Amino acid sequence: MREIKKTNSWRYPGTFSIFIMDDRLLLICMGIIVGLCSGLAALALNYSLIFIMDNLANFRHYWWSFLIPAFGAMFSSIFLKKIIKDRGGHGVPEVIHSVSRYGGRLDLSSIFSRLVASCLTIGSGGSAGPEAPVVVSGSAIGSNIAKFFSLNERQRITLVGCGAAGAIASIFNAPLTGIIFTMEIILGEWSMVNIIPIAVASVAGAEISRNLRGNIIAFESSVNFDLSNYHFIACVGLALCASVASIIFTRTLRKMHNVSQDVNLPFWLKAAIGGAVVGVIGFAMPEVMGEGYHSIHQMIAGIFKDGMGIAVIGCLLKIFATSMTLGWGGSGGIFAPSLVIGSFTGLAYHRFLSFCFPSVPWVNEGCFALLGMAGMISGILQAPLTGIFLILEITGSYEVMLSLIIVSTLATTITHYAEPASFYLKELTESGQLLRPGTDSRVLADISIREVVETDCIAVYPDMLLRELIYTVKESTRNYFPVEDRDTGNFLGIIQLDHIKPYIFNTLMYDTVLIEQIMDSTPDTVSYDDDLSEVLRKMDMKRCFSLPVISNGKFAGMISKATLLDKYRDELNVQTAHSF
Repeated sequence: MREIKKTNSWRYPGTFSIFIMDDRLLLICMGIIVGLCSGLAALALNYSLIFIMDNLANFRHYWWSFLIPAFGAMFSSIFLKKIIKDRGGHGVPEVIHSVSRYGGRLDLSSIFSRLVASCLTIGSGGSAGPEAPVVVSGSAIGSNIAKFFSLNERQRITLVGCGAAGAIASIFNAPLTGIIFTMEIILGEWSMVNIIPIAVASVAGAEISRNLRGNIIAFESSVNFDLSNYHFIACVGLALCASVASIIFTRTLRKMHNVSQDVNLPFWLKAAIGGAVVGVIGFAMPEVMGEGYHSIHQMIAGIFKDGMGIAVIGCLLKIFATSMTLGWGGSGGIFAPSLVIGSFTGLAYHRFLSFCFPSVPWVNEGCFALLGMAGMISGILQAPLTGIFLILEITGSYEVMLSLIIVSTLATTITHYAEPASFYLKELTESGQLLRPGTDSRVLADISIREVVETDCIAVYPDMLLRELIYTVKESTRNYFPVEDRDTGNFLGIIQLDHIKPYIFNTLMYDTVLIEQIMDSTPDTVSYDDDLSEVLRKMDMKRCFSLPVISNGKFAGMISKATLLDKYRDELNVQTAHSF
């Protein structure tokens, strides 16, 4: 059970006190530290990838170069599963799950494990993105700093968000995107208490990047986009295409993961097979290897290879290459591949329009490439604000703001009909592990059955007469009486006062009726391990207000809806409080 007591001060762990601070000021100061550390982690991964890719570039022309991404993915999987003992995955869902169920607790090893693994996968040529690993790293930095200073759960969750924001802001040089990504996807709530420290952390992450790498806009374009009314109409079709690409990418990646699970081979060999396939694809189209940022630069600048077919093939091959890399055991995220796929989608769509309507003065194809990125990110993450502000900040093309809004909102809406949950949330939603702040499931998850069980019930025995039960009723304040075996103490059933009223008012039956004759021997029961959401649902379905709690075959107490809802209200007040 998480700490529900409000705290208005903070004490440094140890034998002596150092500070007593206001919680908001504390989180702002901690946010700066977390943001700076997360920014450094993002820069470390970025420079490591550049170093590895530059040194391996000399070997790409050899016939055996397809083995390079195979070895990279293989060593990445071995490092994660054998050395770190991490189950792998895409990273961001694990952070969301940690915030949702465990108060933002992340292992210390998560600070570096995904960075190293993704560096091996992406640097060797695997098709994946570095953004998810740095989000995991930044979030783990925030979580462990909170642990070191013995902060409470709500403060820890805020610092996890600070780490994610600082990492995204640093790797993209996009502080606004860092804030929105964290609030929209990681935390899932727009709380004023969280926004200030997360904003500070995001700015800190961006500033450390600008000071060490330079104030670089990731995909800045020198082309001015002259938009017309035809362009805005075309945005509707582009949103549809981006939605289709998002759905195909999501389902292909999931399918490849399922296929890999069914293949009876060692995990490291499966990762190597996925990497080798990507290496073979790279012979025909090198643009699908790695994170693919070089291809995005070319598409936005309008200098990518000619032909609508090339763009369509590039889109499909990038989807397949990413699915093979991540679905078969490589490490990395889907952020960068989504940007590349979106660029290909926008480019192909522009060339299709130019072919069908050659007389229309269409805007430069680079504009459609960046709009395709926004549509793809918005569709696959179902986070339109993240898609809009990411593209604005990483391209600096603010003249396409209206188009970005059209494409992002429509892509999110259309994709939602085919995939109700985003890529990051689908697995958590299907397994019932997604508990957003303030929801019934999240509130009830922080309450254990042991906290609400009522133990003042008086037990009766099956061989007792009704007269003895009446004496017991007079002594009790409860309407429920557990029936237990005299010898073993095992639970046999329950007697509810409302159900035995006909017997009580017939005095002739006092010495002729036994408890075992009138008890309910098959009542609905719960255990300490049951989920309170399911307990409450069971009460509603059975139209009952109390249920017996059974532990190891013995009666442990009653759980009542009234007590449960009182505790629910108290917990809700804690979770929605505006101060700590």
